[in-house]
Amino acid sequence: MDILFANPNIFVGENILEESENLHNVDQPLRVRGCILTLVERMDEEFTKIMQNTDPHSQEYVEHLKDEAQVCAIIDRVQRYLEEKGTTEEICRIYLRRILHTYYKFDYKAHQRQLTLPEGSSKSDLDQVENEGEDSAVLMERLCKYIYAKDRTDRIRTCAILCHIYHHALHSRWYQARDLMLMSHLQDNIQHADPPVQILYNRTMVQLGICAFRQGLTKDAHNALLDIQSSGRAKELLGQGLLLRSLQERNQEQEKVERRRQVPFHLHINLELLECVYLVSAMLLEIPYMAAHESDARRRMISKQFHHQLRVGERQPLLGPPESMREHVVAASKAMKMGDWKTCHSFIINEKMNGKVWDLFPEADKVRTMLVRKIQEESLRTYLFTYSSVYDSISMETLSDMFELDLPTVHSIISKMIINEELMASLDQPTQTVVMHRTEPTAQQNLALQLAEKLGSLVENNERVFDHKQGTYGGYFRDQKDGYRKNEGYMRRGGYRQQQSQTAY
Repeated sequence: MDILFANPNIFVGENILEESENLHNVDQPLRVRGCILTLVERMDEEFTKIMQNTDPHSQEYVEHLKDEAQVCAIIDRVQRYLEEKGTTEEICRIYLRRILHTYYKFDYKAHQRQLTLPEGSSKSDLDQVENEGEDSAVLMERLCKYIYAKDRTDRIRTCAILCHIYHHALHSRWYQARDLMLMSHLQDNIQHADPPVQILYNRTMVQLGICAFRQGLTKDAHNALLDIQSSGRAKELLGQGLLLRSLQERNQEQEKVERRRQVPFHLHINLELLECVYLVSAMLLEIPYMAAHESDARRRMISKQFHHQLRVGERQPLLGPPESMREHVVAASKAMKMGDWKTCHSFIINEKMNGKVWDLFPEADKVRTMLVRKIQEESLRTYLFTYSSVYDSISMETLSDMFELDLPTVHSIISKMIINEELMASLDQPTQTVVMHRTEPTAQQNLALQLAEKLGSLVENNERVFDHKQGTYGGYFRDQKDGYRKNEGYMRRGGYRQQQSQTAY
């Protein structure tokens, strides 16, 4: 690279034929057949292989990871060279290499600069802060936009879009990440992509779900994480290891191929954090829904994995204090089901859970504050669903004191429940009370309705069994038999006798 930068008259390219090479005539531009981009790509791949085959918990891994700065410096030098003399295709390829070394890194300097801005700062202030130095967001925007406009291969563009979404989600830019994912329509055809791109897509969806959770959007977080968590193969789908049962199903060659697809350890996403975010999101959605449809026999499950954890907790003969992350979430769910938000809060946010999960977020205090707020609101909804049949009316001020929410928030939550017909009640504005209408069926009435539905289904099943025993046309023959019985009297009243009298003549 030093020779190429020092001698601008030297041209290196893979499209130069051997016959047109000029290695000796100094009077004309020197032309050399070769491709420095291919050399850089091979160097980057070898660096990735070294990181994959090194013990991630050893000092050797840390020493190798320090070499990434040199790899990025070489990529930057080749990038500057290709921006002057390279083709559009080569520039897109080197830009993608630079993106792959940037997208997963959290930019602490840019984050600190944004935190120092006063509240209510305008967009021009934010742009001025970003322009003080090209942070990772500006760099990713510049590189990705060039690839979007110039690239002719779907693979490079797809990888650039996924890395861009990942970087947005990592820095809590939820709406930019979501809009870019929806506009790209990657969900429709990602199943046709090669496995490394599918792994990158899964990693991006997980980061998108965690970003939504940090913003307090529990439903979006649950939907983004549902496919990964419901499969039971999150570790394998994220390229962070192979399951034991999967190893038994593969031969040695397939296992080698799978291991080459694994991402290095410093790119891993914490699986316990991922599962905790999913289970807490499911708890905040499922518990109020279960309370609202307590006696509905045909209620659907929002999260099968969450219900599985609840059943595991119920089957334990002796319940001690929770130890694992799952046990904490199950204990918090039981407390929320009773409307006890303080106990639920103590199980979700404590020293053990902080060390395992919440302290791993960049803005841990902000996430904990959001969680407390969500637990209070969903516990209020659960309490009203569970105990609305007990009250004739209840003061909103009492609810505000019970759940430590301000009065406008309580008013807003109850109003939404009434508008959505989740709570059969009305608000008495002068007295600030919620008046229950008591139009919901009681427990005995619900049981009677369920019994009637089961009897109806039993009758239908018996009729199907009877028709099956009679044959394929059993129902038809039964209808014909009924019609014959109806016409039997008519034939006796004259039709048959008249025919007999006609034959007598």
